[in-house]
Formats: sequence, structure tokens, C-alpha cells
Amino acid sequence: MTELTAQYCEACQVGAPRITQQEIDEFMPQIPDWKTVEIAGVQRLQRQYQCKNFARALDFANKVGELAEKEDHHPSILVEYGKVTLTWWTHKIKGLHVNDFIMAARSDQLL
Repeated sequence: MTELTAQYCEACQVGAPRITQQEIDEFMPQIPDWKTVEIAGVQRLQRQYQCKNFARALDFANKVGELAEKEDHHPSILVEYGKVTLTWWTHKIKGLHVNDFIMAARSDQLL
């Protein structure tokens, strides 16, 4: 299996299949600090990053934003003093796609 950090997002269309539980189980060891959560009936990946202060949290969030723009795949980003919470999911399919795991792994590389 190719490492998630070496992959790039693929174009995802409405109706694309969501990731299977078997695939989730295969990918999670590559992003061990992430968890799957369900919000408003939609399965998502979520992680909270600790930062030294607000300025560093904002800097990290901006780096994630730049990556998201490059890949045309955008997370929910919550910036607070000393922490950033990222939530990835694929809006078009209302659930998880391999792209979300790729972006979670690549987000980890930014901090």
C-alpha cells in the first residue's frame, strides 16, 4: 500500500463510493492521532493539534488552507488559542473518501 503522504487527491464526483470500513482500518495506522466522528449523520476524520499560542495556531491553519487550495479539497478548520481542530470529509458524497485520509496525513506533515 502506498503511503498516504505520497498520494494526491483525485477528483471526486457526486455518487462516488464512500470508503469501506476495511479501507478505514487499513489507513488509520498511518494517521494514528486522528479519529472518526459522526457529525449530523456524516462520518468524518477529526484531529486536534496543540500549538504554543494563537499565532502558531493561525500559521498552521493557513498552511492547511494553502494545501487544501492546491488539492481542491477543503476541511473545517477551528482555530483557538493554542489549538487547531481539523475535520476532513468529502462534501459531495457526505462521508469519507480516500482523499480525506490523504489530506489528514499531509496535514500532519505541516506541523
